[in-house]
Amino acid sequence: MAHVIVVGASTGGLPAAYEMRALLDQTHHVTVISNTPLFHFVPSNPWVAVGWRKSQQTSFELEGYLRAKNIDFSSAGVNKILPEQNQVVLGDDTVLNYDYLIIATGPKLAFDEIEGLGPKGFTESICTIDHAQSAYQSWQNFVKNPGPIVVGAVQGASCYGPAYEFALIMNHALRKAKIRDKVPMTFVTSEPYIGHLGLGGVGDSKGLLESEFRQNDIKWITNAKVKRVQQNQMFIEQVDDHGDTVKTHQLPFNFSMMLPAFKGVDCVANLGDEVVNPRGFIKVDDFQRNPKYTNIYGVGVCIAIPPVEATPLPVGTPKTGYMIQSMAAAAVANIKADIDGKQAHAKATWNAVCLADMGGTGAAFVAMPQIPPRNTAWMKKGRWVHWAKVGFEKYFIYKMKKGSSEPAFENYFLKILGIKKIK
Repeated sequence: MAHVIVVGASTGGLPAAYEMRALLDQTHHVTVISNTPLFHFVPSNPWVAVGWRKSQQTSFELEGYLRAKNIDFSSAGVNKILPEQNQVVLGDDTVLNYDYLIIATGPKLAFDEIEGLGPKGFTESICTIDHAQSAYQSWQNFVKNPGPIVVGAVQGASCYGPAYEFALIMNHALRKAKIRDKVPMTFVTSEPYIGHLGLGGVGDSKGLLESEFRQNDIKWITNAKVKRVQQNQMFIEQVDDHGDTVKTHQLPFNFSMMLPAFKGVDCVANLGDEVVNPRGFIKVDDFQRNPKYTNIYGVGVCIAIPPVEATPLPVGTPKTGYMIQSMAAAAVANIKADIDGKQAHAKATWNAVCLADMGGTGAAFVAMPQIPPRNTAWMKKGRWVHWAKVGFEKYFIYKMKKGSSEPAFENYFLKILGIKKIK
C-alpha cells in the first residue's frame, strides 16, 4: 500500500491528484494538502481585478469534491518537508508519512526584493485571488479619479503573459468607461523587447504585441530594472545589452500592477542546495523526479528551469497551463510505474500553448517545444481567442469539480486550435 501526497491544489496539483487516484486501486491512498480551502482558476484573475468576474465564479471549495473521489484533503499547508524520513509537517503540526510526494505548490511571490513593491507596498498584483480582489477595490477608486497607469513585470519575473493581458484588459475597460483619454499608460518590463515573454518570442509575438500597444496608445520601457516604488512614483533604470544603465525614469502613477519575481515556497526552498536551485525551485530530471530524492516529484511553477537565453536583466522561463498539466501527467505515470516495479518512462511534452485575453480580442500562441529551436511557433490574434478563453475557464472549472482525470488542457486546446496532436 502506497501513500501519495500532493502538495498544492491548483492547475498542477489538482489534476495530478485526480489522475493519481484514477490510476491506483483503493488499497493506495492519495492526499492533497493546500494552504487554502479553495481552488482558484488563476488565469481569471485579470478579469477579477477589473470587476469582470466575481471570486465565486472562479473558485470553489475543494474538500467535498476531493473526498467524493476518495482523496483526503487538508488546508493546513506544509511547514516542513523531511525527505530523509519521508514525512511532511503540516501547518497545524500534523505529521504525515508518504511513499511518494508530488510538489505542485506554485511560487513564493518575491515582493520583498524591491522596496515598495506589492499589495503591502504601493503596487497591485493579480497573482492570487486575494490580490486580484484587492486590486479591484483600488481599481474602483481609480476610475473615479483617473490618471497615469504603470503596468508590467519586474526583473526576475517568469510570467509575462498576464501583464500583457492586464494592460490590454484595462485599456478595454477604460475605453468602455469613456475615460481612456484621461489615462496615460506605460508598460514596464525586464524583457529585452516587447513580446519576448520569457520564451525568446513566439512566432511574430514582438510585432503583434508592439502593434497592439501602438494602436492602443500604450508606451513601453524594456530592459527595465525597477529600483524602488513609493506612493504614486516608480523609479526605473533602463539598461543596454550589456546590463549597464543608460537611462533612468521616474514614472508617476495613480494605479500600478507589477508582476514580481518568483522564488520557491519556504518548505521547498529549505530543502538545501542538492535539492533546490539558488532561487528555491526544486530540481527535477526528465521524469519529473528530484535527482537526490527520487520519490519526490516536481510539477509546475515550483520546478527549476533555466532561462531560454541570456538577457541583460534576469528573465525567467514561464510554465504555462498546458505544460504544467503535462508535467503532472508524467509524474503520475512514473509513480504508477514505480509502484508496479517498472522503470520511469513518461516525459512531459514541454510545449507552450496559451490563450491570452486582450479585452475585446485576444492572442493565441503555440511553441512546440517551448524552448527554441522549435518545430512549431505561431501566434494569432482574433476575437475568437477572447471567447475561447472564456469557454476554457468554464470547461476547466467544470472538469475540476467533476474530478476528471482527463487532460483538460490538451483536450480543449486540440479542439480550439485545430491541432490534431501535440507532441
